[in-house]
Amino acid sequence: MAGEYGSHFEPYVEKVPDVDLAVLLESQIEECIQLLSGISEEQSKFRYAEGKWSLKEVLGHIADTERIMSYRLLRIARGDKTPLPGFEENLFVAHSQADTRSINDLLQDFAAVRIATLSLFRQLDDEAWMRVGNASGHDTTARAIAYIIAGHAIHHMGIMKDRYLSAIQDQ
Repeated sequence: MAGEYGSHFEPYVEKVPDVDLAVLLESQIEECIQLLSGISEEQSKFRYAEGKWSLKEVLGHIADTERIMSYRLLRIARGDKTPLPGFEENLFVAHSQADTRSINDLLQDFAAVRIATLSLFRQLDDEAWMRVGNASGHDTTARAIAYIIAGHAIHHMGIMKDRYLSAIQDQ
């Protein structure tokens, strides 16, 4: 709901369909694997424009962001009111070494992170989901972070389809 998260996360939250969130998150594992299963190592280093992340870096970014968001969700769900800082996504990507890893390794990493996120989700009761903490300077519920995680993956998988895979197929 509006007011449960910083407005800069609204584009992600708006992308989440009205379905069971755990089912959606679980289905995104297979969706991502299918999306990138036919990509060669060379194609996975594709950048659709100068200065943009490679396809591998986008996948690594999804996993890294989910790690951070799941940590925030855990802290907030457990009642921790300590303000949680933001992070610089470009710095994380620059130091991720994603382009040196295989696409299969990055897919397995994303799946492992997502399985851990789902394990956390399944531990939480209604009260935990509605607890409020502060992340990146904004009051945020644990529930909102779950939607941000799902919407962030939807957003970047859409970019992978529209800007990366369509250009790769046209080559």
